[in-house]
Amino acid sequence: MKVVYTVIVVILILFIITFSLANTFPVQLRYLDIYNVVLPAYMLIFICFLIGVVFTGFMGIVERFRLNRTIAHLNKTIRELRREIRANEPPPIIEENASPSLYNEARK
Repeated sequence: MKVVYTVIVVILILFIITFSLANTFPVQLRYLDIYNVVLPAYMLIFICFLIGVVFTGFMGIVERFRLNRTIAHLNKTIRELRREIRANEPPPIIEENASPSLYNEARK
């Protein structure tokens, strides 16, 4: 499994290197004459990709917290329902053993 992981990482690194070398032409970014930057095309693409990864990771964390809260609420509901079932159960019936003399008299 470690070999497969290493091969995948090497292929990914080779893709990044060849993509970067093939897309070195400059791209000018402007925003209302306030922001004016020239970046290579590969750098712009990688920055956008990393922003997407961070945003998706943040959304995943938010979703995990929401699901944990839902799980805690459902576990609380289960505990309350179990308590209610125990409270509504009839008490156990304890049979007292009849004395042997009464049993023998009843048989006669």
